[in-house]
Amino acid sequence: MIIFLIGIFFYSCDNSTEKTAEQPINQGAYQEIKIQENIVESFQGIIDSNQVAGAILIYDAQKKAYFSNDFERTETGFLPASTFKIVNSMIGLETGVLADEHHLFKWDGNPRPMAIWNKDLTLAEAYKVSCVPCYQEVARAIGTKRMNEYLKKLDYGNMDITDAMIDLFWLEGEFKISQKQQIDFLKRFYHKELPLSDKTYATMQKIMVIDKNEEYTLSGKTGWAIRNGNNIGWFVGFVEKGHDVYYVATNVTPLNQEETNNFARLRLQIGLEAMQRLSILE
Repeated sequence: MIIFLIGIFFYSCDNSTEKTAEQPINQGAYQEIKIQENIVESFQGIIDSNQVAGAILIYDAQKKAYFSNDFERTETGFLPASTFKIVNSMIGLETGVLADEHHLFKWDGNPRPMAIWNKDLTLAEAYKVSCVPCYQEVARAIGTKRMNEYLKKLDYGNMDITDAMIDLFWLEGEFKISQKQQIDFLKRFYHKELPLSDKTYATMQKIMVIDKNEEYTLSGKTGWAIRNGNNIGWFVGFVEKGHDVYYVATNVTPLNQEETNNFARLRLQIGLEAMQRLSILE
């Protein structure tokens, strides 16, 4: 179980706006759904206290409401980094490049940047330890043509992938996705609105779990990219509590780009602290 170091706080929203979306119901009729956007001042406190810049975005599916400290940033695109392992896994499963969560990546014996990657890994293990070489292998096996086709089909990201970038585009280059787009994608995944097979859904539901206990299930993925010397950290995921579901996307960068010792931990911790402030987690 994830251990939280911070007590429970209650949130206060000093600004809220409403946006209207349309949702199809009953043979082509449409129902208006008001989506609220609420500024939560304490989220900025979390950002500041961890000596990073960035934004937290949480979507409460029950209230049809977003909560953030900076909505402008949540609509800004960034490299997805290892959060793309969610999509890479899906496409690998759909194309047959990956069989299931037990698919084995054989280590060739050559040293890798992370010692934890220097062994044979199953898909579930590679996802958990964020094995970049494993997922580069998956991307190359999928190939440029199929990768582009599936990115369009899944409505993920903003550009075509070239042969030269097939195993790097989520870490380098111009490929971008915003926090709001990340949550939209997770919502479509959760509600099985993506064009994926039942087997792919079942496999992804297994490998994405980060923490599960009697109170909730937390699923998602962290990511870390370096763009023009700037470290960009992600956590995207969702929490299931009974019949309720909450989505989160955090995107942060250290104030001191040369001090990143705690950055790996902070990407996830910041999102968890924000969910505590909304009493989603205890």
